[in-house]
Amino acid sequence: MDKPGFGFIGSRCAAPGLDSLEECAGRGTVIHRLHPSVKVAAAIVYAAAVISFGRRDVRGLMPYFFYPALLASLSETPLRLLLRRIIPALPFALFGGMANLFFDSEPVIRVWGIVITGGVLSFVSIMIKTALLVSAVSLLVSTTGMADLSRQLVSMRVPEMFVLQLVLTYRYLAVLAEESRSMCAAYVLRRPGARGTHIKDMGTFVGVLLLRSIARAERVYDAMKCRGFSGTWPVSPHKRPGARDIFFLTAVCAAAILPRCLN
Repeated sequence: MDKPGFGFIGSRCAAPGLDSLEECAGRGTVIHRLHPSVKVAAAIVYAAAVISFGRRDVRGLMPYFFYPALLASLSETPLRLLLRRIIPALPFALFGGMANLFFDSEPVIRVWGIVITGGVLSFVSIMIKTALLVSAVSLLVSTTGMADLSRQLVSMRVPEMFVLQLVLTYRYLAVLAEESRSMCAAYVLRRPGARGTHIKDMGTFVGVLLLRSIARAERVYDAMKCRGFSGTWPVSPHKRPGARDIFFLTAVCAAAILPRCLN
């Protein structure tokens, strides 16, 4: 029988499920022990600094890889776990930035005789910003946990309705993923040798998945109401941030703002 410890938690942390990021929140690293409000504030400052760069400023974004790299190392978050969150988000940025390749054809620089247009730079900038922001949010969840994060957002005067929608969407996405895995396993058992859902069965598959997810979500909500859920969180008073928390926030803010102000 496995004893609970860092190795056991780390193995669950690397699991492919949607909740694996939140399971990483059970670790005891120096980043996990920081005050939740400090980690939320640091993520907001970092995201604001990344977004503030111009659409062609690729070189200015390079120093901002320090934040996800350093936090992933200190929090012992597996790199492959972050990649599982970054890669699905890149196609949306890909299709969103492809238009710049055609509409912004102004030559900007020349590298080894190859002309680089403004559309190429803006396309690369969008991809980098997407990867940086998704990794920052993923690390925030993996080092704080959705429960502590939601309570901290409420204590920071974020509207409870917004927090409720955020938490329920996160929970129901896990329900949708679990139902999808069960249906895929059943489909493969009924069609030996199939390498996925056939296109002619996709309509039925998606429809049944929707009905099963709705039914499962209703059962989850009924269970929540039986446990006294009323749509609000009883916010317990957190301990105030200590010197270590203030130092972390100051260091992140300085490292995020200085590259933005200095060339």
